[in-house]
Amino acid sequence: MVRRRGLLRLHRVSCTLAGWRSVIDVSLKKILSADSWGKTIWGSVREWVLVVVVALLAALVLRATLIQTYYIPSTSMAPTLEVGDRLMVYKLAFSIGDVEKGDLVVFSRPSRLPDSPINDFVKRVVALGGEKVGVTDGDLYIDGSRVDEPYLESSTVTNDFEEVEVPDGHVFVMGDNRQNSRDSRDFGPIQEELLVGEVFLRIWPFNNFGRP
Repeated sequence: MVRRRGLLRLHRVSCTLAGWRSVIDVSLKKILSADSWGKTIWGSVREWVLVVVVALLAALVLRATLIQTYYIPSTSMAPTLEVGDRLMVYKLAFSIGDVEKGDLVVFSRPSRLPDSPINDFVKRVVALGGEKVGVTDGDLYIDGSRVDEPYLESSTVTNDFEEVEVPDGHVFVMGDNRQNSRDSRDFGPIQEELLVGEVFLRIWPFNNFGRP
C-alpha cells in the first residue's frame, strides 16, 4: 500500500514537471522563432541569454512551489537516512493529498524548540490527529494496538512514554534512530501547517538512489 501510494505521488510529480516542461518548451519556441533576433551573432547571444534566464526562472519557480532538495546533517533518521544523504522533497504532497502514517516528512521548526541554525527537520509520521500514541515495553502502540515498525534496526530501543492523544490537525513524528532523535516525544505533536513536504527520492549517494 505504501509503495503504491509512493508510486502515485511520483506520478503526480512527473506529471507536474511535464506540465512545466511543456510551458517552457512553448516559451522557448516562441523566443527562438522570433524574426526580430535575426541571424546575427548578437542574435544568437541574445537567444542563449534568454534560454538561461527562462531556465533559471523555471528552477526558481520549481524550488518555491514544487520540489526542493535537502541535506541530512545528523543520524536521527538512521538507518533509513544517513548523514550526507541528499533528498528531493515534494512540496505539494499534502496540498493535493493527506499525510499518512509512515510518511517521511520535512517540517519547519516548531515554536517550542529554541532558535537554532537548523530550521527544517526530517522525521517519520507515526500517528495522526485524533489517534492515541504511546510506547510500552519498547513497542509502539496506536489506539491500543501494537504497531510493527520494520524500518527500525533490531537493536533499536524506544523508551516508554505514556499514551497521549494527538490533536486534530496535528501529527506525531519520531526519528527512526530513537535513541538519538529530538521529536514529538520532546516537543509534542506538530501542526500540519508546519509540514513542508514529503521525502520522495534520495538522489545521493548514487548507490542508494531511489525512494527511502
